[in-house]
Amino acid sequence: MKRLVALFIIFWTLDLVGGSIAQTSGQSVVWLPDDIAFKGLPGTPQHVTLFGDPTKAGLFVDRIKFAAGTKVMPHWHPDPVRTVLVLSGTLYFAVGEVFDEAKLTAYPAGTFYSEPPGTPHYAWAKDGEVVLQVTAVGPTGNTRVPPK
Repeated sequence: MKRLVALFIIFWTLDLVGGSIAQTSGQSVVWLPDDIAFKGLPGTPQHVTLFGDPTKAGLFVDRIKFAAGTKVMPHWHPDPVRTVLVLSGTLYFAVGEVFDEAKLTAYPAGTFYSEPPGTPHYAWAKDGEVVLQVTAVGPTGNTRVPPK
């Protein structure tokens, strides 16, 4: 029954974005590991878009790399659907508007989680480099939660 409900949610979500997914899925996309070049300012999470366009309506896939010790302060995303897969390392993650180390949970490589739209959260690459793969429906954004 749980699988049936999950499939219904997936198909319902795809129906919501309908034609916008079709616009980005017409061609095959292949990225070999050596072809993936992360970009970003030193000391910030590094980013690469593998599929789609996060600034437009439709499905997109991003990879995000955090250097060891990188803290991501509370923020939220407007995406109607956003899932994350920890590809390598251990991400320490929590939901909330204030960075609180005591609330962080260790998500090792292989962990899959979703982020409901508009939910403030924060993270830390406490033990070493972390690489995430984000699959979401755009357009996306990153709204910082003001410090309290």
